[in-house]
Amino acid sequence: MSNYQNKLGIKAWAEADKPREKLLLQGRRQLTDAELVAILIGSGNKNETAVDLSKRILNSYDNNLDSLARLSIKELSKFKGIGEAKAISIVAALELGRRRKELEAAKSNKVITSIDAYHILKPLLSDLHHEEFWVLLLNRANVVMGKHFLSKGGVSGTVVDPKIVFKTALEYNAASVILAHNHPSGSLKPSTADMQITKKLIEAGQLLEISVIDHLILGNKEYLSFRDERLM
Repeated sequence: MSNYQNKLGIKAWAEADKPREKLLLQGRRQLTDAELVAILIGSGNKNETAVDLSKRILNSYDNNLDSLARLSIKELSKFKGIGEAKAISIVAALELGRRRKELEAAKSNKVITSIDAYHILKPLLSDLHHEEFWVLLLNRANVVMGKHFLSKGGVSGTVVDPKIVFKTALEYNAASVILAHNHPSGSLKPSTADMQITKKLIEAGQLLEISVIDHLILGNKEYLSFRDERLM
Protein backbone atom coordinates (compact mmCIF):
# COMPACT_ATOMS: atom_id res chain seq x y z
CA MET A 1 0.00 0.00 0.00
CA SER A 2 2.78 2.46 0.92
CA ASN A 3 4.53 1.99 -2.44
CA TYR A 4 1.27 2.67 -4.24
CA GLN A 5 0.63 5.79 -2.18
CA ASN A 6 4.11 7.12 -2.85
CA LYS A 7 3.42 7.03 -6.57
CA LEU A 8 0.12 8.89 -6.46
CA GLY A 9 0.25 11.92 -8.72
CA ILE A 10 -0.62 15.43 -7.60
CA LYS A 11 -4.05 15.16 -9.20
CA ALA A 12 -4.90 12.35 -6.78
CA TRP A 13 -3.85 14.22 -3.66
CA ALA A 14 -6.24 15.68 -1.14
CA GLU A 15 -7.07 19.24 -2.17
CA ALA A 16 -5.23 20.81 0.77
CA ASP A 17 -2.04 18.91 -0.08
CA LYS A 18 -1.63 20.26 -3.61
CA PRO A 19 1.01 23.02 -3.60
CA ARG A 20 -0.84 25.41 -5.90
CA GLU A 21 -4.17 24.88 -4.16
CA LYS A 22 -2.49 25.12 -0.75
CA LEU A 23 -0.98 28.48 -1.73
CA LEU A 24 -4.39 29.74 -2.87
CA LEU A 25 -6.19 28.47 0.23
CA GLN A 26 -3.63 29.14 2.96
CA GLY A 27 -1.22 31.74 1.58
CA ARG A 28 2.35 31.56 0.34
CA ARG A 29 3.95 31.66 3.78
CA GLN A 30 2.29 28.38 4.81
CA LEU A 31 4.09 26.33 2.13
CA THR A 32 7.28 24.41 2.81
CA ASP A 33 10.41 25.06 0.74
CA ALA A 34 9.78 21.80 -1.13
CA GLU A 35 6.21 22.81 -1.97
CA LEU A 36 7.37 26.19 -3.31
CA VAL A 37 10.03 24.54 -5.46
CA ALA A 38 7.40 22.05 -6.65
CA ILE A 39 5.29 24.93 -7.96
CA LEU A 40 8.32 26.19 -9.90
CA ILE A 41 9.02 22.86 -11.57
CA GLY A 42 5.35 22.10 -12.20
CA SER A 43 5.51 18.31 -12.46
CA GLY A 44 7.62 15.40 -11.32
CA ASN A 45 8.38 12.18 -13.16
CA LYS A 46 6.64 8.82 -13.46
CA ASN A 47 8.09 7.64 -10.14
CA GLU A 48 7.64 10.69 -7.93
CA THR A 49 5.50 13.80 -7.56
CA ALA A 50 6.87 17.30 -7.99
CA VAL A 51 6.99 17.66 -4.20
CA ASP A 52 8.92 14.40 -3.78
CA LEU A 53 11.32 15.49 -6.50
CA SER A 54 11.76 18.85 -4.79
CA LYS A 55 12.42 17.14 -1.44
CA ARG A 56 15.05 14.93 -3.08
CA ILE A 57 16.81 17.94 -4.58
CA LEU A 58 16.72 19.87 -1.30
CA ASN A 59 17.87 16.86 0.73
CA SER A 60 20.90 16.58 -1.55
CA TYR A 61 21.96 19.99 -0.27
CA ASP A 62 20.97 19.60 3.41
CA ASN A 63 17.74 21.55 2.77
CA ASN A 64 19.84 24.69 2.43
CA LEU A 65 18.32 27.18 0.00
CA ASP A 66 21.57 29.15 -0.18
CA SER A 67 23.35 26.03 -1.44
CA LEU A 68 20.54 25.38 -3.91
CA ALA A 69 20.75 28.98 -5.15
CA ARG A 70 24.41 28.49 -6.05
CA LEU A 71 23.69 25.60 -8.45
CA SER A 72 24.01 26.10 -12.17
CA ILE A 73 21.40 25.08 -14.72
CA LYS A 74 23.66 22.19 -15.73
CA GLU A 75 23.95 20.95 -12.14
CA LEU A 76 20.19 21.11 -11.55
CA SER A 77 19.53 19.30 -14.82
CA LYS A 78 21.40 16.26 -13.50
CA PHE A 79 18.39 15.41 -11.35
CA LYS A 80 16.02 13.03 -13.10
CA GLY A 81 12.86 14.95 -13.92
CA ILE A 82 14.58 18.34 -14.13
CA GLY A 83 15.09 19.52 -17.67
CA GLU A 84 16.62 22.79 -18.79
CA ALA A 85 13.33 24.72 -18.63
CA LYS A 86 12.62 23.63 -15.04
CA ALA A 87 16.20 24.36 -14.01
CA ILE A 88 15.94 27.85 -15.48
CA SER A 89 12.73 28.50 -13.47
CA ILE A 90 14.44 27.47 -10.22
CA VAL A 91 17.55 29.53 -10.92
CA ALA A 92 15.52 32.62 -11.85
CA ALA A 93 13.28 32.41 -8.76
CA LEU A 94 16.20 31.95 -6.37
CA GLU A 95 18.09 34.81 -7.99
CA LEU A 96 15.11 37.10 -7.37
CA GLY A 97 15.13 35.97 -3.75
CA ARG A 98 18.85 36.68 -3.49
CA ARG A 99 18.41 40.20 -4.86
CA ARG A 100 15.60 40.88 -2.42
CA LYS A 101 17.75 39.64 0.46
CA GLU A 102 20.51 42.03 -0.58
CA LEU A 103 18.10 44.96 -0.49
CA GLU A 104 16.86 43.97 2.97
CA ALA A 105 20.38 43.48 4.29
CA ALA A 106 21.29 46.96 3.11
CA LYS A 107 18.70 48.44 5.46
CA SER A 108 19.46 48.95 9.14
CA ASN A 109 17.88 46.37 11.41
CA LYS A 110 18.03 48.72 14.37
CA VAL A 111 14.66 50.02 15.53
CA ILE A 112 14.78 53.57 16.85
CA THR A 113 11.34 54.80 15.82
CA SER A 114 8.07 53.17 14.82
CA ILE A 115 8.77 53.81 11.14
CA ASP A 116 11.91 51.64 11.40
CA ALA A 117 9.74 48.76 12.59
CA TYR A 118 7.17 49.51 9.88
CA HIS A 119 9.78 49.22 7.11
CA ILE A 120 10.81 45.80 8.44
CA LEU A 121 7.24 44.57 8.81
CA LYS A 122 5.73 45.97 5.62
CA PRO A 123 7.11 43.23 3.30
CA LEU A 124 5.66 40.60 5.66
CA LEU A 125 2.18 42.04 6.11
CA SER A 126 1.42 43.94 2.93
CA ASP A 127 -0.95 42.67 0.21
CA LEU A 128 -2.62 40.10 2.45
CA HIS A 129 -6.36 39.40 2.33
CA HIS A 130 -6.41 37.94 5.83
CA GLU A 131 -4.97 38.98 9.19
CA GLU A 132 -1.61 37.74 10.41
CA PHE A 133 0.12 38.41 13.70
CA TRP A 134 3.92 38.73 13.84
CA VAL A 135 6.48 39.66 16.47
CA LEU A 136 9.86 41.35 16.14
CA LEU A 137 12.45 40.22 18.68
CA LEU A 138 14.99 42.86 19.75
CA ASN A 139 18.18 42.75 21.80
CA ARG A 140 19.19 45.36 24.38
CA ALA A 141 20.54 47.61 21.62
CA ASN A 142 17.16 47.49 19.84
CA VAL A 143 18.63 45.48 16.95
CA VAL A 144 16.17 43.01 15.43
CA MET A 145 17.14 39.43 16.24
CA GLY A 146 14.26 37.80 14.43
CA LYS A 147 10.85 38.15 12.76
CA HIS A 148 8.35 35.47 13.68
CA PHE A 149 4.90 34.56 12.36
CA LEU A 150 2.54 33.76 15.23
CA SER A 151 -0.95 33.27 13.87
CA LYS A 152 -3.28 33.68 10.93
CA GLY A 153 -6.94 34.65 10.97
CA GLY A 154 -9.69 35.75 8.64
CA VAL A 155 -10.46 39.17 7.26
CA SER A 156 -11.59 40.51 10.63
CA GLY A 157 -9.26 39.07 13.24
CA THR A 158 -6.63 36.63 14.44
CA VAL A 159 -6.08 34.99 17.82
CA VAL A 160 -2.74 35.33 19.58
CA ASP A 161 -1.53 33.06 22.38
CA PRO A 162 0.68 35.00 24.84
CA LYS A 163 2.49 31.75 25.73
CA ILE A 164 3.71 31.43 22.14
CA VAL A 165 4.80 35.08 22.02
CA PHE A 166 7.01 34.81 25.07
CA LYS A 167 8.16 31.25 24.43
CA THR A 168 9.61 32.57 21.18
CA ALA A 169 11.13 35.61 22.91
CA LEU A 170 12.73 33.45 25.63
CA GLU A 171 14.17 31.01 23.08
CA TYR A 172 16.03 33.87 21.42
CA ASN A 173 16.87 35.62 24.69
CA ALA A 174 15.15 38.78 23.46
CA ALA A 175 15.19 41.88 25.64
CA SER A 176 12.03 43.33 24.10
CA VAL A 177 9.43 42.69 21.44
CA ILE A 178 7.34 44.64 18.97
CA LEU A 179 3.92 43.23 18.16
CA ALA A 180 2.38 43.65 14.73
CA HIS A 181 -0.65 42.64 12.76
CA ASN A 182 -2.43 43.86 9.65
CA HIS A 183 -5.96 45.03 8.90
CA PRO A 184 -6.91 43.87 5.39
CA SER A 185 -9.72 46.46 5.38
CA GLY A 186 -7.11 49.21 5.46
CA SER A 187 -8.58 50.70 8.64
CA LEU A 188 -5.97 51.53 11.26
CA LYS A 189 -8.41 51.85 14.16
CA PRO A 190 -7.57 49.35 16.92
CA SER A 191 -10.41 47.01 17.82
CA THR A 192 -11.38 46.24 21.39
CA ALA A 193 -9.66 42.88 20.97
CA ASP A 194 -6.48 44.66 19.77
CA MET A 195 -6.47 46.80 22.89
CA GLN A 196 -7.12 43.85 25.19
CA ILE A 197 -4.40 41.59 23.76
CA THR A 198 -1.89 44.45 23.85
CA LYS A 199 -2.60 45.10 27.52
CA LYS A 200 -2.43 41.38 28.29
CA LEU A 201 0.92 40.97 26.55
CA ILE A 202 2.40 44.05 28.23
CA GLU A 203 1.46 42.66 31.64
CA ALA A 204 2.85 39.22 30.82
CA GLY A 205 6.07 40.79 29.53
CA GLN A 206 6.53 42.71 32.77
CA LEU A 207 6.49 39.47 34.75
CA LEU A 208 9.15 37.97 32.45
CA GLU A 209 11.16 41.22 32.20
CA ILE A 210 10.63 41.31 28.42
CA SER A 211 9.33 44.71 27.37
CA VAL A 212 6.56 45.09 24.82
CA ILE A 213 7.73 48.38 23.33
CA ASP A 214 5.14 48.82 20.60
CA HIS A 215 2.27 47.29 18.68
CA LEU A 216 1.85 48.21 15.03
CA ILE A 217 -1.27 47.86 12.93
CA LEU A 218 -0.53 47.88 9.21
CA GLY A 219 -3.13 48.97 6.68
CA ASN A 220 -2.77 49.19 2.91
CA LYS A 221 -0.05 51.83 2.78
CA GLU A 222 -0.05 53.24 6.30
CA TYR A 223 0.39 52.09 9.86
CA LEU A 224 -0.59 52.94 13.40
CA SER A 225 1.81 52.73 16.35
CA PHE A 226 0.27 52.14 19.77
CA ARG A 227 3.32 53.81 21.31
CA ASP A 228 3.13 56.91 19.11
CA GLU A 229 -0.61 57.22 19.75
CA ARG A 230 -0.10 56.73 23.51
CA LEU A 231 -2.34 53.68 23.54
CA MET A 232 0.11 51.77 25.73
